[in-house]
Amino acid sequence: MATHSQAGLLGTRRFLPFFLTQLLGAFNDNLFKQALVLAILYRLGTSADKDLLVNLCALLFILPFFLFSALGGQFGEKYAKHRLIRIIKAAEVAIMAVGALGLWLGSLPLLLAVLFAMGTQSALFGPVKYSILPQQLADTELVGGNALVEMGTFLAILTGTLVAGILMSSDGYALRVGGLVLLVAALGYLASRRIPPAAASLPALEMDWNILRQTWRILRLGLGQRLSVSRSLIGNSWFWFLGATYLTQIPAFTLGVLGGDESVVTLILTVFSVGIAAGSLLCERMSGHRVEIGLVPFGSLGLTVFGLLLWWHASAFGPAPQVQGWLEVLAQGRTWWVLLDIFGLGLFGGFYIVPLYALIQSRTAEHERARVVAANNILNALFMVLSAIVAILFLTVAGLSIPQLFLAVSLMNLVVGGYIFRIVPEFTMRFLIWLLGHSMYRVRHQGLERIPEHGPAVLVCNHVSYVDALLIGGAVRRPVRFVMYYRIYQLPVLNFVFRTAGAVPIAGRDEDLETFRRAFERVSEYLRAGELVCIFPEGRLTGDGELNEFRGGVERILQDNPVPVIPMALQGLWGSFFSRDPAKGLFRRFWSRVTLAVGAPLPPQTGRRQLQAAVAELRGEAR
Repeated sequence: MATHSQAGLLGTRRFLPFFLTQLLGAFNDNLFKQALVLAILYRLGTSADKDLLVNLCALLFILPFFLFSALGGQFGEKYAKHRLIRIIKAAEVAIMAVGALGLWLGSLPLLLAVLFAMGTQSALFGPVKYSILPQQLADTELVGGNALVEMGTFLAILTGTLVAGILMSSDGYALRVGGLVLLVAALGYLASRRIPPAAASLPALEMDWNILRQTWRILRLGLGQRLSVSRSLIGNSWFWFLGATYLTQIPAFTLGVLGGDESVVTLILTVFSVGIAAGSLLCERMSGHRVEIGLVPFGSLGLTVFGLLLWWHASAFGPAPQVQGWLEVLAQGRTWWVLLDIFGLGLFGGFYIVPLYALIQSRTAEHERARVVAANNILNALFMVLSAIVAILFLTVAGLSIPQLFLAVSLMNLVVGGYIFRIVPEFTMRFLIWLLGHSMYRVRHQGLERIPEHGPAVLVCNHVSYVDALLIGGAVRRPVRFVMYYRIYQLPVLNFVFRTAGAVPIAGRDEDLETFRRAFERVSEYLRAGELVCIFPEGRLTGDGELNEFRGGVERILQDNPVPVIPMALQGLWGSFFSRDPAKGLFRRFWSRVTLAVGAPLPPQTGRRQLQAAVAELRGEAR
């Protein structure tokens, strides 16, 4: 049984074991990686260039995502995912055993080899990790599941980094870190044993062991998906570009701008991670338990605004007289503004990334999903490397300060977002619908489950306001093709939304015969393609709040296309700003309570008078 509660998912076997497996793996990766960096800087006593070794660590961990993500994508399609996860987690136990030995011996070559092996294991796990969720969760749980995974991942990254710092400060660091990573790997393997079966989506897939060729093919597969998916891959990777830019600069930003020590770095990382977790968890509530890509432009806008604010507030700091601890830094009032900006970046990052992951999963064919996720991982790695190159160019070559770098990437985010939302206007359309449904109206739903998940159907509804189609489109989980009077279709601003949604303008037979005929042809095309079509059989907006007589067009559509017809009713819109109520006002009914009630499907032989009676009964007395 599908649940609408994020917390409820944590009580189910189809999610909790996977969640724990992912959580423990992310914790272990960052614990070992950070421990190795600290060991190079403070413990191993190597004569090699330490800055070079630290950058080598970053390269060795990210390089496998270039090399082996394509292989992981093939594995994820060909083999049962639950068995594949167990094999990968068993490999982690073996890798961590060697890592513990390397720490005990103090062998830098062995530790670097283990780090590369960890990256390989993570690269193979990534495609399986995100492609298994749609198999285990219902559509209404996908956003909540992704939100919990993102929240858990960022908190695990933070916790692993902090624990590494604590353990590496002790004399017995090798035994403690080695024992802990081995224990966590073993716990992750045990958790993976409880993941329910998830069948292979393409068991007949022919494996291609040529890494470069298959990497190129998988990138082409990912970027060759429908525009909403392919541009979501770019948007997802752009988020990791931004994240890598901010996180990489935090230590130098803390020291050079805020004048803070390591405790301030930890504080900033904590605030950022808590922001990501909060944004991820809020996504499910704000999206109504479904994949709401309208949150992506909202998140992108927030990333730009808080990036600009971070530059503005950071620029107010002068040279720090001395390095200070977190209490001394917090004693400066302007520091709180910087922390608020960091939290805002994390919060809106959550709004941005969770719907993108859910969209990629939900709109990709099951037999291609793991390889598309692999393409996403490859792009993520490319963009993270690109972020390092851009930072070097801006900071070293162009001579920008770190706050100015933050300004530059915030402005770049506007350009990238504008490109994505122009190429795929559905993002902007859904954002406008989401904004309307969370500003001027509070929309409740009754009986939405009566609308079929797949297959054609005709929706009929009363016509109360100019934004009826937007409110219905924002409520129904499937794309809806609206038939509307051509003069409403042509309204400024709304026309962009209607065109993007594939609405069908219609005119009276006497007004424009060609538009009239073409409308019925397009409706038939949509229904033959298995889509939902919504019509307002009254043919015009109500002038008094009551139903006008239904016209015969609905009967003609059902006669030409014998599909189920579903009555619906909007309650509470009369008197709102977009209705024709003479006494309406912008603020008299601001944030109106509106209900969309959906009735049981009726056979295509149902006449217009019976349909009008069904809609009237659903509406009741609430105009």
